[in-house]
Amino acid sequence: MSEAGHRTMSDRIIRIGSGAGFVNDSALGIAQLLSGGGDLDYVIFEYLAEGIMAWLAADEEREPGSGFSPHLVDIHLGPHLATILDRGIKVITNAGGLNPHGQAAAIRRAAQAIGQYPRIAVVTGDDLRPRIDEIRALDPREFYSGKPLPDDITSINAYLGAFPIAHALARGANIVVTGRNVDSALTLGPLIHEFGWSAEDYDALAGGTAAGHLLECGAQATGGTFTDWRQVPDWATPGYPIAECRADGGFVLTKPAGSGGLVSVGTVSEQLIYEVQDVEAYLVPDVACDFSTAIVRQVSPDRVDVSGIGGRAPTASYKVAATFKDGWRATALFAVTGFDAAERAAHMGDALVRRCRLMLRDRNLADFADIRVDVLGSEASLAGRTTRHDSREVVCRIVARHADRAGAELIADEGRSVMTTMAQGSTGLGPATVAPVLALYSFLLDKAKVPISLSIDNGAPTPVPITSGGGFDSATLARPRFPAADPDTCDDTLPLIALAWARSGDKADMFNIGVIARDPVYLPYLSAALTEHRIADWFSHTTSNGQPPRVERYDAPGFHCINLIVFDALGGGQTSGMRFDPNAKGMGQQLLAIDIPLPAALADRARRAMGSAGHVHLLS
Repeated sequence: MSEAGHRTMSDRIIRIGSGAGFVNDSALGIAQLLSGGGDLDYVIFEYLAEGIMAWLAADEEREPGSGFSPHLVDIHLGPHLATILDRGIKVITNAGGLNPHGQAAAIRRAAQAIGQYPRIAVVTGDDLRPRIDEIRALDPREFYSGKPLPDDITSINAYLGAFPIAHALARGANIVVTGRNVDSALTLGPLIHEFGWSAEDYDALAGGTAAGHLLECGAQATGGTFTDWRQVPDWATPGYPIAECRADGGFVLTKPAGSGGLVSVGTVSEQLIYEVQDVEAYLVPDVACDFSTAIVRQVSPDRVDVSGIGGRAPTASYKVAATFKDGWRATALFAVTGFDAAERAAHMGDALVRRCRLMLRDRNLADFADIRVDVLGSEASLAGRTTRHDSREVVCRIVARHADRAGAELIADEGRSVMTTMAQGSTGLGPATVAPVLALYSFLLDKAKVPISLSIDNGAPTPVPITSGGGFDSATLARPRFPAADPDTCDDTLPLIALAWARSGDKADMFNIGVIARDPVYLPYLSAALTEHRIADWFSHTTSNGQPPRVERYDAPGFHCINLIVFDALGGGQTSGMRFDPNAKGMGQQLLAIDIPLPAALADRARRAMGSAGHVHLLS
């Protein structure tokens, strides 16, 4: 290519907007992007998570031919389909779930109803249910427990990468529908296509993956879940993110003009570390990303540049997530008001559990496999760090698991009786729920054993060639660690929230908390205070046995971040866990209360900074 051609390629900007960050996201996002997002090249609709796959499997069992979400056509894409197609904006979505051909057919019908005939591509190969006997014969083992593949599998999907999407676009697709793939692939696929990145362009692929990682959760990147929530304007119209992507893998994150929300170093950094484990090895099918070197810079209001992300050869495996039937779960809720509300609610919950256990024995049914009582409003999630005991309005939440539906239904049935058989001031909060437990099981599978196909406009499926070889070697990683301050220099303390932003998220039965220093000068003190041992002690209440959990720590110098991973701490995770925060959304908030020792002069500086930003109330 000529020098002029190289210059033209390097100057190109591909603008990709996030129309939805999960299946139940607001209908506002795509409307914003079309009215105030400028000229978009692509829009993505990211729908899937482990829990969603479990629910789609349950839907498909009840109603054969479903297995995909109608929200795409009914709520997000359908009402704006004419505008999107008229403007030449291409659509990438994993809303196909367990039935991408069914989703594509629904889109096609909606388009034809308005006189449009887009070219729709469907990527398949992720759904391994037809090959379950073959997969079982390989004797896969779960990531962490080492257990064999369970019976009663309801879904089993490989997380595919971005190159099949790029192939679909190269064949002229206007809309690409996939089943399960890594969320960031929805963004990386168009960038591979537009910039001609090869499978060996690791740095560019890693940068494109980071752009996708920021877009995949919608408004979470633009102030939707920011630590400094008071700084975020107008939650009524949160701005959905747009990535302006360059050929070198760098990009600017922004949002539609005139929308609410906030794009800042803090909001972007929080989302960059969200649900990440090893910051030097964020593994996706196409590349091993190194986020530790990321540079996050504010270039103008609501515009943040992200660059410096490195990449290495990927692994030779796909992650595979399966869901399986694992008994039944019942949830009962009732409110308690008045004096001693929390104490009464705890007594009521305990009495109801004992009553149901007596009834199980009378009916010759086994005991509950697990049962949990939480008094919400009494700081139950904080365990021994509770500071309030005087709430006069709480909710008692009882969750039970049982091998048989009849055993689970006891909690649902008896939970309604508390208003007449127990204390004053109690009232039901709607019907209790009884549902099958669809637990998660994850393992690795050689890429060569997952053939991928592409269909265009209901045509015959054609194979998509994928480079299956790996090469990633964790032994080559540098493992940077921030220097730790000398504790003898510290004569004051502040809560972590005065010195850092934090964001938490779940991954199966573990969670991460990314802690980003508000100012790099605080890093030595954060490094000294946030040790694995101290974090394990802080979160010892999250484990089922009350013992400190295993903790790993990874430091990211590029954007002043310490990433903390807490294992075996979610009671099974979002698909089978019984806690009221199975997605670990509140774990970061819990950690923000931990005290950080530091010199008095620096503590005074932090207090002044918090006061000038209007956050002094956080220190009281």
